[in-house]
Amino acid sequence: MTVKRIAVVGAGAMGHQIAMLSALAGYETYLQDISEDSLEAADRKLKDILNRWIEKEKLTAEAYEEAFHHLHMTTSLEEAAGQADLVVEAVVEKLDLKREVFSKLDEITPRHAVLATNSSTIVSSLIADATTKPEKVCNMHFFFPALVMDCVEVVKGEHTSDETAQTVMDVCHQMGRTAILLHKEISGFVANRILFAIQKEAMHLYEGGYADFEDIDKIVRNALNHPIGPFELMDLSGLDVGYYVMEQHYQETGDPDDRPSQTLVEKVEAGELGRKTGKGFYTYDRKVKS
Repeated sequence: MTVKRIAVVGAGAMGHQIAMLSALAGYETYLQDISEDSLEAADRKLKDILNRWIEKEKLTAEAYEEAFHHLHMTTSLEEAAGQADLVVEAVVEKLDLKREVFSKLDEITPRHAVLATNSSTIVSSLIADATTKPEKVCNMHFFFPALVMDCVEVVKGEHTSDETAQTVMDVCHQMGRTAILLHKEISGFVANRILFAIQKEAMHLYEGGYADFEDIDKIVRNALNHPIGPFELMDLSGLDVGYYVMEQHYQETGDPDDRPSQTLVEKVEAGELGRKTGKGFYTYDRKVKS
């Protein structure tokens, strides 16, 4: 299937960057969010990022203008997705909300449109039956920040057609991303299952008093050669994002060990969400809005 028009639902930390990847690849792109403020913030952030790319000679002024010519922002789901060939859902990691979005998309989009979720953990089989075309539903998991990270996990459930999976793989290639196709579903896919195991053990060591979080980060960076420690990464991604992911995983497994840690719960309740609020495990010089 030929894709010419892409809609991205949700203008948050992932959505606005996925939309720009689409626009840079030449797709007619619509970024939708129910919040006008979120769309305005997305526009500012994208212009700031691309202007810095121009300064570093990673992007030409002509490519900048062309990308923003292809990118449209709207609060209307109908305007964004009504003629889309591919929709990428990038709303908060809550299953009920995602199912609601997919149900609406099923009513709005053309019959041929592929509906992909950017969920970092939720398999599309938990969402596909909210539509009348489950064969058109799959996971298309970009990594944060999407404009920097190369990999995309494309996950094909039993309901997903081969054509759908190939279409999404082709789009990833056009966006200049390395796409890996997983033929079998598992919550968290590959990268995040490995990452969650590291973060869970890091939190266990911290809460058990074996080492301070700063020292754990130093050990992971210096001994394992990771570019960033687990607590630094949690702050970067957003502690609320991690909380929602773990809570969803716990709802799926029912295993108490999969619940968000007490430390994470306390920080989220206190509004200490990481870099975007100026404080998480670490304290930052300035508040960075998400």
